[in-house]
Amino acid sequence: MKTINKIGVLTSGGDSPGMNAAIRAVTRSAIYRGLEVTGIRYGYQGAIEADFVEMHKLSVSNTIQKGGTILKSARSKDFMTKEGRAKAAKNLKANKIDALVVIGGDGTFQGATILHQEHGIPVVGIPGTIDNDLSGTDETIGYDTALNTALEAIDKIRDTADAHERMFLVEVMGRDAGFIALETGIACGAELTLLPETLVHLNEIKSSLNEILANKKRSTLVIVAEGDESGGAIQLQQSIKDDFKDIDMRVCVLGHIQRGGNPTARDRVLASRIGVAAVNALLDGHVSVMVGIVNNNIKLTPLKSGWSKKKSIQMEMLDLVKILK
Repeated sequence: MKTINKIGVLTSGGDSPGMNAAIRAVTRSAIYRGLEVTGIRYGYQGAIEADFVEMHKLSVSNTIQKGGTILKSARSKDFMTKEGRAKAAKNLKANKIDALVVIGGDGTFQGATILHQEHGIPVVGIPGTIDNDLSGTDETIGYDTALNTALEAIDKIRDTADAHERMFLVEVMGRDAGFIALETGIACGAELTLLPETLVHLNEIKSSLNEILANKKRSTLVIVAEGDESGGAIQLQQSIKDDFKDIDMRVCVLGHIQRGGNPTARDRVLASRIGVAAVNALLDGHVSVMVGIVNNNIKLTPLKSGWSKKKSIQMEMLDLVKILK
């Protein structure tokens, strides 16, 4: 592997709180190690359009506490083509970028894997997604903040539900993974939690709700992951409303508020540790790997494993939902 003098860093796909902390850690640790750093704006599309900005220590000053991403993000259809990736690689090499650090989720890592395979550019991935669905790390950057954002909103919904003795169907993000729904469901004391990983038929949902209502609780919270087979909270309400005509049932879709906001201390520290470790991994000759933290230790996982192996929900956590409802 050739000597690395300059690295590029980009964020791609959905934003997550803590991405800026990761950019900051990559930039400052690379400079500390004597490297130059180039920021690539708008993800892979920025590589195709040569939208580059030279990064310095002050470039990331006062950013660790900010949500979103100072490098912006996008999903690039052009990069999905061989021609688009060739143009991106040409621009990276013309700008003397020797290696890439990519911050994002499974789509970001798929793109990085193919770019490395086709053009030999060393890449290291940093897991930045609120979904927490990447194998090779206990938590992804942004997950803890998204949990706390959702929980704060749900606690407020519970107050209203209790005051009016209502049933609320609250939809949280999680198209393919139910980690947010599972942990917020436990933390807010939800009466029912629906996840993409657990197939619960509509009749079972109705039966569970009837059982809950029979206990004459003052309020009922149902947490629904957007990717649940019921079709999400709005569709679920449509499917069950005729069976619960006497119940004051409301829907609240939390949506993209879960992606925004200042990252928690946990996410800032996680992003800082992984960002520094990503630079170290490149300088140690590791390529096409994702940097994660497992059991509080840095772990390198083949980049392909990060997105091709589905991260599993812990059965113990599912048991908690049943026991504590």
